[in-house]
Amino acid sequence: MSAHTRSLPTLAAVAALALISPSEVVGRPVAPDTDAKVTELRVPGGGIQPQVVVDGKGAVHMVYLGGDPKAGRLYYVRSAGEGKFTEAVPVNHRPNAIAIGNIRGAHLAVGKNGRVHVAWFGVGETDGAGPTKKETPLLYTRLDDTGRAFEAERNVITSAFGLDGGGSVAADPAGNVYVVWHAGGPDGHGEANRKVWVARSEDEGKTFAPESAVFQKPTGACGCCGLKAFVDGKGTLYVAYRAATEKVNRDTYLLVSRDKGKNFSGEAVHGWTVGVCPMSSYALAGVDGGVRVAWETAGEVYFARVDPSTGKRSEKVSPPGAGKGRKHPALAVNSRGETALAWTEGTSWGKGGTVAWQVFDRDGQPTGAQGRADGVPAWSLVAVFARPDGGFTVIY
Repeated sequence: MSAHTRSLPTLAAVAALALISPSEVVGRPVAPDTDAKVTELRVPGGGIQPQVVVDGKGAVHMVYLGGDPKAGRLYYVRSAGEGKFTEAVPVNHRPNAIAIGNIRGAHLAVGKNGRVHVAWFGVGETDGAGPTKKETPLLYTRLDDTGRAFEAERNVITSAFGLDGGGSVAADPAGNVYVVWHAGGPDGHGEANRKVWVARSEDEGKTFAPESAVFQKPTGACGCCGLKAFVDGKGTLYVAYRAATEKVNRDTYLLVSRDKGKNFSGEAVHGWTVGVCPMSSYALAGVDGGVRVAWETAGEVYFARVDPSTGKRSEKVSPPGAGKGRKHPALAVNSRGETALAWTEGTSWGKGGTVAWQVFDRDGQPTGAQGRADGVPAWSLVAVFARPDGGFTVIY
């Protein structure tokens, strides 16, 4: 795949598509009876684990993994919205990205002047960090100043080792970048003692301050569940993750910081009593007046609006039909306030499955037929995003 890569425009050219506020190209149309038309798109080159951001100018940014899911290469592509992506640009300089477990793959953010930031669960290297020199790294890179290639990746963890579930990255138009993960840290052992950590940058990811714990309440963190970070248009930072108290209380939590990641408040979004790690992932999407968060509980997927002033969620919404094996939600909101929720069904350890989706009106009521397509590869996820025409694209 790398033999077909080519350079990107300069960062100055990328800035012409500069981010205003992140939101969470165009393929075969489906569900023609919906107001918001949904189209399907496959990941380029047979890749897996697509992660997508649409910037404020409508440009679609995507990263995905190619090659060996145990130690693969990450690729970045972009579309100006006309449905054609640039040729793939390598993100990591060595095949050090892992897809096994579904929730350990790359996360993507677009920040100041359209600069792209990527973080992922690393394998095969630690850059000499960690007490045993064998600790799993959380690797980070960004588009360089030319906008034509990615800088050499580096490990952002300095003390909070013990990475198991995936990390995440978020960025704002002011140049702040946040790499977030959960781990026991230097003194914590066991899921009940895990914490959420953040490494903050004020210079577009050029440098990061040492990580700090973000929430004082002893919620723990479900070791092999994912985590999602997101910055809204006002610079508010959100983090969704799964707690792990008393080994069986694995509630979904949402943390909110209004001071650039220095202090956080937190609310339980949905309770779940289960004695095993469900290997869940989360989604967050911006919308005028707040954000929407999506999560999984007991084989069903849900979403809700979050009040940015209080951090509290609205009544939760789930797709029609009986939820059984619904996992890995993806979320997008269009200019009319309609929400597209996509998810996987039938996926498990080393096994692919089906992608399904439902569009909801601005009041949270389902509209149109529920869509479905086979062919989600093993270890993969799905993504969904809003198009300028008000429709949505599901990618898998």
